[in-house]
Amino acid sequence: MAQLIPAGLPRGLTADNAAAALRSIRPRAVLARTMRQVAVDLLGEVRRLDRRIAEATATLSAAVAASGTTLTDLHGIGDVTAAKILARSGVVNRFRSESAFASYCGVAPIEVSSGDVQRHRLSRAGDRQLNYALHVMTMAQIKRATPGRDYYQRKRAAGKTYKEAMRCLKRCPADVVYRTMIKDTETSLLPAA
Repeated sequence: MAQLIPAGLPRGLTADNAAAALRSIRPRAVLARTMRQVAVDLLGEVRRLDRRIAEATATLSAAVAASGTTLTDLHGIGDVTAAKILARSGVVNRFRSESAFASYCGVAPIEVSSGDVQRHRLSRAGDRQLNYALHVMTMAQIKRATPGRDYYQRKRAAGKTYKEAMRCLKRCPADVVYRTMIKDTETSLLPAA
């Protein structure tokens, strides 16, 4: 479609905008008509995928609401992220502590100190999907005026690099998520041990 429009496509193009642009294009050359037909077919596929995504999101939202979890009350966690956390972590009572949950999520840093140099590195172990969910939560906290942002700025002011400060900050949401899920098992329909 980008080749059919002389000025190219705008940023943030939606399926509706693309459909409107395609309606205004009436090429005469055979190759251009073929390209337009391919673009129409692709646009139909994009719309089908958009509908499937909307249906899946609605299903996840209903499942999260039915679970009675309060994870969505935490800053940076929506229905999709909450569903991912609940599905990937399973029964939260199987973790003996916040540290065990953080290790399972892959956000517990590993010490690699040598002599007087105190360093930690990213743990490559753990569930990468849970790690990503916590990363999404962490990034949302850094972008807004939250206690997470204040904590991140304090770590940066203390001389931590961006990655070191992010590792420190990721651990805090893991602890909050764990405590929230433990509290939810006592008051909701989430599975208990």
